[in-house]
Amino acid sequence: MGSLLRMSAAGVLARTVLGVGAVGAGTLAYASLYEVDAYVLRRVEVPILPAGARPIRVLQIADLHLTPGNHQRVAWVSRLAGLEPDLVIDTGDNLSHPDAVPVVTRALGRLLDRPGVFVWGSNDYYAPTFKNPLTYLTRPSRMGREHPSELPWRDLGAAFERSGWVDLTHRRLTLEINGTRLGFRGVDDAHLGRDEYARVAGAVDHATEGDVVLGVTHAPYRTVIDAMTYDGCDLVIAGHTHGGQVCVPFYGALVTNCDLDARRVKGLSTNRAGDRTSFLHVSAGLGTSPYAPFRLACRPEATLLTLVPRA
Repeated sequence: MGSLLRMSAAGVLARTVLGVGAVGAGTLAYASLYEVDAYVLRRVEVPILPAGARPIRVLQIADLHLTPGNHQRVAWVSRLAGLEPDLVIDTGDNLSHPDAVPVVTRALGRLLDRPGVFVWGSNDYYAPTFKNPLTYLTRPSRMGREHPSELPWRDLGAAFERSGWVDLTHRRLTLEINGTRLGFRGVDDAHLGRDEYARVAGAVDHATEGDVVLGVTHAPYRTVIDAMTYDGCDLVIAGHTHGGQVCVPFYGALVTNCDLDARRVKGLSTNRAGDRTSFLHVSAGLGTSPYAPFRLACRPEATLLTLVPRA
């Protein structure tokens, strides 16, 4: 009888292990074969315009991470031009391969004919490298070696600027769109420690900068977004987090890959610094590192933010 009980217990354990393994394999297959290419367009209204102003439709493109083999991503992004946004904001990490510059411009297509601004991310400057994926759950990722391979970000920047897009790296800019003056402040990538917000810092002066002022950064590190909020930016826009990339259903993101709290890892929220509050929008982005090509409970996305008058 004892041997029969031991055999029965061993059978239950074996079936349990096999069941857990099957669930894990199925989850991995779903994350890597389906959700990683299950693109979605999110639509958000942000009430920051002056009373009576016409709405402004802003398309945010983030974290494309393109390689020559990303045919589905290129095809989906190219169709976004049909939205005919009033403005495109690209928050960086466009490249993941040295031959990807023409892939990025092909994906953006007619969006390059629209007014646009951009900042750079770490994977515009440097090629991604293989890392232990478990370290992503314990600390923000960094470059995988002391001298990473540089990507052709200058060529991509030249292509963007030929189309009329403006590099916001450590720059202020004012554009008039639909009768409203939009001011911008941009910084370089905080994930690489290249941000120098002091170069564009100072209390917002709506009389000279614009009716509404937007801060633009790749990675939403608190040092940057808090400074932009404290200075009076109405909206801060970022990417980088991938929305957590691997999330727990009904719970959310486990990490943000920066010092932002997981509650605000993606979507529209608010940020408070001193006695000021701004809107904060963080995109979950469209791609992944080619060494971690999966998403779970966090579909890749672009966002159409419609700026509307304050209530």
